[in-house]
Amino acid sequence: MKKYGKFAALVVVIVGTLIWLATAGIKENQTYYKTIAELNQMGDQAYSKRLRVGGDVSPGSIVRTAKTVQFLLVQEKLRLSVVYDGSDPLPDTFKDGSQALADGRMGRDGVFHASRVEAKCASKYEAKPGGRPAPAPVYPNKAASF
Repeated sequence: MKKYGKFAALVVVIVGTLIWLATAGIKENQTYYKTIAELNQMGDQAYSKRLRVGGDVSPGSIVRTAKTVQFLLVQEKLRLSVVYDGSDPLPDTFKDGSQALADGRMGRDGVFHASRVEAKCASKYEAKPGGRPAPAPVYPNKAASF
């Protein structure tokens, strides 16, 4: 009977450790999407949390240097200076006027330091003036062919 008790205790310790690791990882990766206005209203809380901030990339604001990319996010009349210093290349859709989400931390210098940037081009799938929307792409079903 002692053998089964030791085995049960070992299983409980292993399962408990796995649960603790999973919840710790989830909390670390959890980010909150904020607008620039919400970010400004957060006060000192903005400096202690990992955040995602969205907006439109201001035309002419993208400045690429050797290790960083600086740009401005705008929403309505609010602006946020962002510095991206991540290791991943920026998406192809990241350009002037595109919608972007910057994932990172707000610095006390008033600059948002992003470690990841996602972007989409809002005009890519919109209808041209006076025209119909472009049809959705059709991909062949490779799973059906043998």
